[in-house]
Amino acid sequence: MAEIHHFNYGWITPVLAYALSVLGSVLGLTCAVRARRTTSGGRRIGWLILAAFALGGTGIWTMHFMAMLGFGVTGTDIRYDVPRTALSAAVAIIVVGIGLMLVGLGDRGRPPAWKVLAGGVITGLGVNAMHYLGMSAMRLDGDVRYDQGLVAASVVIAVVAATVALWLSVTVSTGVAIFGSALVMGVAVCGMHFTGMAAMSVYPQQADEIAGATASTLILPIVLAVIFVVVGLAFAVLAAPTDDRDAAAVFLESQRSQRQPAGPAPDPSSLLAASRRADAQRWR
Repeated sequence: MAEIHHFNYGWITPVLAYALSVLGSVLGLTCAVRARRTTSGGRRIGWLILAAFALGGTGIWTMHFMAMLGFGVTGTDIRYDVPRTALSAAVAIIVVGIGLMLVGLGDRGRPPAWKVLAGGVITGLGVNAMHYLGMSAMRLDGDVRYDQGLVAASVVIAVVAATVALWLSVTVSTGVAIFGSALVMGVAVCGMHFTGMAAMSVYPQQADEIAGATASTLILPIVLAVIFVVVGLAFAVLAAPTDDRDAAAVFLESQRSQRQPAGPAPDPSSLLAASRRADAQRWR
């Protein structure tokens, strides 16, 4: 069995992975709060889609890939199947979106517990599938096998983490609560990832030239995509109108219309002539 290294670059990759997970969780929960507060169905769906990109894309998949950068196997290079890697990112966003839509639509108050549990199971299994799909995108000289017990543990962690994340998405409201929840979610997501990684073992096997992209080739477009998504989400959160702003605008417009005269403003010369006629009649 080949020797596996999960921290080729020391603690920099797990620390960055955790930071990305927390960042994605903060943005995702903030978007979920905005979705709960809006009364517009279309706007609510829009906020939930943004939350799916934040949680699934940045908080889960980007964390997964960043942690993978520190993964190495003695005696072989590692390459990545680009289409399969991109598919794993799409899976993460889609399954998180399904869970958020399930708990975030159709209920004015908090959703029933069965929706949160069902969404947690669907999302957790999907996130776990994303993890092993991303692992299968690796190309190396060796036969990859998994410890079934640790795989089962990673599935349980993923389902529990997804259920807690969906519950938090319909519960937290304040900035402090969102940040604290994001710290916990980061631990859960990273725990699922490294548990799944610990389940992996590699047995050397002579192979032909390894095809695929290197991690250094993929890191630049992924970093640019993360920056684009994070900046876009931050701008959306700060600049998008809220129901409170809409209500304030309607109130100010109503007050302005009440202060304006109902008809057209009279001509000043006609007002002067009428005043003179009234004075003449008064002195007769």
